Amino acid sequence: MTVALMWEARAVPGRGADLLAWARAQPLGGTPLRRETLRAPQDRVLVITWWAAAYDAELPELPEPDGDLVARAVHRWRFESVDGD
Repeated sequence: MTVALMWEARAVPGRGADLLAWARAQPLGGTPLRRETLRAPQDRVLVITWWAAAYDAELPELPEPDGDLVARAVHRWRFESVDGD
């Protein structure tokens, strides 16, 4: 099974580039099948990692950034692949 972890944060206004750089520099406690970093308007950053694991497996996730970098708490979602199973 493939599990995708999604991590999304919104930077304090004007700090989008800092949040993007921070997210890209964060190591994970393992090697995902794939890792993708995206950005969006309003200084939002999204990181998606894909893992060969069960849905409820304990997997490494990105931490919360320092409070002076983000405008709100990080949002996290977990999804399982349904194509090709």
